Amino acid sequence: MPDLISEVKVAILGAKSGLLAQQMGVVPFDLDLADVAIFIVSANHGIISADLEEWRRARELYIPSIVAISDLTASEIDFEDMSAIATKMLDPVVTPYLVLHSDSGSPVALIDLETLKVLDYSKSLLVIRDADAEHIDLVNEFRLEYLEAVQDAGEDSFAAGLLFPALPWIEDRQIGVEQIKSYLNQIPVIR
Repeated sequence: MPDLISEVKVAILGAKSGLLAQQMGVVPFDLDLADVAIFIVSANHGIISADLEEWRRARELYIPSIVAISDLTASEIDFEDMSAIATKMLDPVVTPYLVLHSDSGSPVALIDLETLKVLDYSKSLLVIRDADAEHIDLVNEFRLEYLEAVQDAGEDSFAAGLLFPALPWIEDRQIGVEQIKSYLNQIPVIR
């Protein structure tokens, strides 16, 4: 799939929006002009009232939206818990990836719930490998829930503003940046 991100008008809302824009290589737009919105939600600070207002506005404008969950290295709330909070406070979200941690507890990898591939960021280069049997067992319930939600929503449901992915964003390792970009590439652009 060609990289169309440079043609997509992206609104990035929330703390650290400048850092995410820089890591993604995009210039952010105002929500009213955007093709897609990324809402950065901190695992430390939760969802603030300004986030709620902007989320409602994006829904009124029918803008496809992503919830990027940040501050996952310095919080007692993990990605799955923050995704559940986003579902309760915003709209139901889907989690196409879950975070895997090192023995020391640091987030170092993602597991893709569709393919069951592990995207390991623990070394300087990204390593993609098949998930271990123990990982598959641990994520099986999340995987079934995710696949069912995607099937129920239908093809192109994200681009239509009907499916809201929650994606982890671990700023210091740039974990989640490519996954966010893959969703941006699903937005049709007018040439």
